[in-house]
Amino acid sequence: MEKKLRVLVIGVGSIGERHVRTFLATQRVSVSICETTDAKRNEVAARYPVQAAYPDLDAALGAEHDVAVIATPAHLHVAIAERLAAQGIHLLIEKPLSTSLEGVDRLKAEVARRGVVVGIAYVWRCFSPLLEMRDGVVSGRFGKPLEIVVQTGQHFPTFRPAYREIYYADRKTGGGAIQDLLTHFMNVGEWLVGPVERLVCDASHQMLEGVEVEDTVHVMTRHGGVMGCYSVNQYQAPNESTITVVCEEGTVRAEPHERRWRWKLGPKSDWEERQFDVLERDVMFIDQANAFLDAVAGKRSPPCTLDEGLQTLRVNLAALESVEKSRWISIG
Repeated sequence: MEKKLRVLVIGVGSIGERHVRTFLATQRVSVSICETTDAKRNEVAARYPVQAAYPDLDAALGAEHDVAVIATPAHLHVAIAERLAAQGIHLLIEKPLSTSLEGVDRLKAEVARRGVVVGIAYVWRCFSPLLEMRDGVVSGRFGKPLEIVVQTGQHFPTFRPAYREIYYADRKTGGGAIQDLLTHFMNVGEWLVGPVERLVCDASHQMLEGVEVEDTVHVMTRHGGVMGCYSVNQYQAPNESTITVVCEEGTVRAEPHERRWRWKLGPKSDWEERQFDVLERDVMFIDQANAFLDAVAGKRSPPCTLDEGLQTLRVNLAALESVEKSRWISIG
């Protein structure tokens, strides 16, 4: 029987609480929490069967943990991760990896020295219909990819009513659509058709009240020989995303809001599709938790590795630089 691992969730805001709930749902772990805000720490500790609730990281590191989930604002991720890695604790770090490259080399060196497993929590890589679609693309079933087009948007105030008071309000803490929403889909795009090599980005604050960060982003990318186009906003009424990969011998499209992914092999053929049931949002996070625990057990690689998360961080930073300088930016 598999031994239960001891998981520490650091930061139990909206996403941190979801990690508490979904790691517990695997039934493979015990969970403790670390949260500096007393009210939030006490609330989450009362809601879930946690082993301990620590008021700060120093207190938490006085106990033993096998795995830590870092769900603090993004600018704190790397410094916290470096301390945990030095103690040999495996790390699942919320996206994005950080808001700068500062400290990343030290973290990588510590991870290598201690041999810890690190994953970056880009959860769309654990969405089973998208995994099926990717298998079709990567296998060559539809021929060589030529273009990727992504459009996504949602009414952010409905899903995150407190957006004005949290990290989102400031780019320095990971706020704005580039680091909050777009980063998910840039990571998916790199997963589907390869890393972004250069990009040009336009972004603006168009609508969201109470903040000044960008809520609308348009990006053109080059993933080697694949051309890309990404469009996101955080105020439209429909919560929907469409991811299209055009290949030499067919076109594939994920439409999660329609509960399907589709493919079309020629101009005279009909669309074929795979329907799937409505998936409660926790399902992806439970799958992500199980996948990361499997990685810790040596059964697989994390769905998104540290190096892959670092690549997407470089894309985030390039997008921000491109907006500032109004020109194409090369990555790496």
